[in-house]
Formats: sequence, structure tokens, C-alpha cells
Amino acid sequence: MSISIDRRQFLMGSTALLAAAAAGVGPAMSQETRMRLIFWGGQARADRTYGVTDLYTKANPGTTFDGEFLAFADYWPKLATQTAGGNSPDVIQMDYRYIVEYANRGAIAPLDEFVGNGLNLDDFDKDQLDGGKVGGKLYGISLGANSVAIVVNQTAFEEAGIEIPNRDFSYADLPALAEQWKSKNKRAGMALWSDYSGGEPGLDNWLRQRGKPLYTADGKAGFTADDITEWFQMWADLRAAGCLVSPDDQALDATDAIENTMITLGKAPMTYANSNQLIAFQAVNQDTLTMINYPRAKPGSGGGHYRKPSMFFSLGAGSKQLPEGAKFIDFFIRDPEAGKILGVERGIPCSKAQREAIAPTLDPQSQIALDYVSNLGDLLGPLPPSPPAAAGEVGVAFKTKSQEVAFGQQSPQDAGPAFFQQATEILARAAG
Repeated sequence: MSISIDRRQFLMGSTALLAAAAAGVGPAMSQETRMRLIFWGGQARADRTYGVTDLYTKANPGTTFDGEFLAFADYWPKLATQTAGGNSPDVIQMDYRYIVEYANRGAIAPLDEFVGNGLNLDDFDKDQLDGGKVGGKLYGISLGANSVAIVVNQTAFEEAGIEIPNRDFSYADLPALAEQWKSKNKRAGMALWSDYSGGEPGLDNWLRQRGKPLYTADGKAGFTADDITEWFQMWADLRAAGCLVSPDDQALDATDAIENTMITLGKAPMTYANSNQLIAFQAVNQDTLTMINYPRAKPGSGGGHYRKPSMFFSLGAGSKQLPEGAKFIDFFIRDPEAGKILGVERGIPCSKAQREAIAPTLDPQSQIALDYVSNLGDLLGPLPPSPPAAAGEVGVAFKTKSQEVAFGQQSPQDAGPAFFQQATEILARAAG
């Protein structure tokens, strides 16, 4: 009997096809356990993920996977459409920003009944375990701890004979470094710094260094209109000082895909990212890359970073494979061979045994990521509360407003209060 395979099945690797062929039947007639898995990321993450699903199916004959991956910006509309239509995947990659929203509307299943019953979390880091809880229930299992970071083109800095900034670097140091870069840079069309004025993680880090949260525990804005005005003005000043890529160039980085970032496009030697992304950045860049911490808000300030769950695995609330899904998550986070395939691409493993198992196998970029998250020192603060349900909408509004300032359509003095009012209205509406 012939076997048909669509594009999604083609992308997912060999797992489902081999299993169906071995059974001698097509997918529609198969009686095996099938699970749909969806995640965001690029090809490098997909290769690692499907390597683990292949490993799992070898250990669990009769189980197959339909896998799908998308860029971050495309992922959430697709997932929202699927869940709203009652067609939710079984295993869902979930983000810290959205887990409250999906849990509160019953789109993902609580996992507490599986803890100790297919899901072993005995040596799991407590902060990462707590990060997956909503209302006291466990809705997501962290796939790794990470922190925000600046990815740096080490080769470009070495060519220019300029030292990469150290951990004490602040936003106030950028103009002087930009002047040095202009005089020594060997690469045409490369400005010093990405324009991250619309990056919510950057604002979050900057606010935390000033003793303020981005969001309060009860889901309100932790910032004021004056804070946002000052943030937009800082970036306007950096823009005027020639520190940043042009607004037109920055607009190319519109999909949250690593291929479109300023560092990959050769527009800047430094760009904002997360520590677990260094592996994926290196996969699409020929130059040697490294990473440093976010700039300090002012010389001597600290505490803006935290160990964030890079992403979770959750289970779709309507899944008919909840026990099997929990078993797969357990395998994903605890099996030593799975850990060697995954490395630290999704963050530093949260299981102590898993960290010890993979440490000797890490490549240079993975070791950099591990060392980075382990040595943040005075830059490290506590994990903030999970963002409120409307955080995604606020983030989009923030990015849009930042672009209006960058293109000269609004001044920081007008944009700050305007965004604050917009964010407050979005959060109040979501709170009901």
C-alpha cells in the first residue's frame, strides 16, 4: 500500500514515515499512538528536536510524531488559530510571556497529575519549576534556563582591533565606542549597535536595574509614562550620536528570525538575543560569535538579568494523548542521549543529572552559553512574575510605537505618554 506524506510530515524527519512503512499501512489506517508537536525555531532547532523524537520512537515502538516548526512571529497566530478551532497540537512549545493566557483560557492542560507518574522532576531547578506554574498549578515544563544577552561578532571586532565590551559596560559608554568603531571598522555599511528601542526584553532589563518591574504581580504596568519617555529619549540620543543601524535597516528585522537580525545581515556586530540562541546564530554566521551581558542602565547598576525559562513544553488541553505526552516530555528533559542531542540550544538543562551528562559533550558555543548563564554575578536578580495575558499585545504596541519614534513620526515626549496610556488600556481590558 502506498504511503502519502505531506510537507509537514516531510519536514518532521524520518520518524512517522519509517514507523508507518514498518507497519505496512498508511497513516489513516495506523493504530499507533500519534502525537502532534509544534514549536518555534529554525532548522538547527528542528534537527535537534527531530533527533530526539526519532530516539523516543525507537525506545517506544508504536509511537509516531507529526512535527511542525515556524518562526516566532508566525508561530503564535498559527497556534492561536489551531487552539481556537479545537485542533490543538498534543505537545506545544510555550513561552513565559504567553503561558498565563493559555492556561487561564483552558488551552493547555495542568500537568500535576503526571508528576511522579510518568514525569520525574525530583532534581529539577525550583525556579524553573515555579516558572511553569499558573495559579498554583503546573502548566509547563521548562526546557532550559537562559538569560538575555548581546550576541557579538568577535571576528569583526578583532579585524577592527577593538576590544569587546566587558561586563561593566553601560549605555552611557555606547557613543564613545561608536566613534571608535567608525574610525576602525573594516566592514562597509556596518553600524555598531542594533536599534532595540522596541525590544520588550531590553526595556524589562533596563527597568529592573532601576528597581521597577515591567509588570506587577497583579498584571499591571510596573512602569510610568516618564519611564517610557526616558527610554525612548535614550535611544533617540544614541540614534543621533550615530551608534545605531538606520530605522530602515532595523525594519528588516521584523520577523524575529535569526536570519533577519542585524548581525546575520551584516548591519551591526552586536545584536540583542537570548543566551540559548548563540548556537542558532552561529549556525547561520561564518564569523566567530560570542556573547556578553546587556549594558548596565548606568555605570555600576546591576540586577537586570534573571534566569528565565527559555521555553516550556505544555500539553494541549484537548489532547487524547496526555499520559503519553507527559512521558515524552520526561524523556525530552531527562534522557541522557536526548540531552546530548539537544545540548543547550534551548537553554541550560534544568535537571542536575542532565547538566552533568551533557557537560563533557558541549561544543565551544554551547560552553560559552553555559558559562554565561552560570556567571552573571551581580547582574542576576529574581525571576519576575509571569507576564499578564495581554503582554503579547502590549509588546506589539511597544514595538510599533518605537518605530514611530525611530522614523521621526513622534517625539519621545509624545510617544512615552501615548504608549503608557495604550498599555494601561490593553491590560485593563484583558483583566476584565
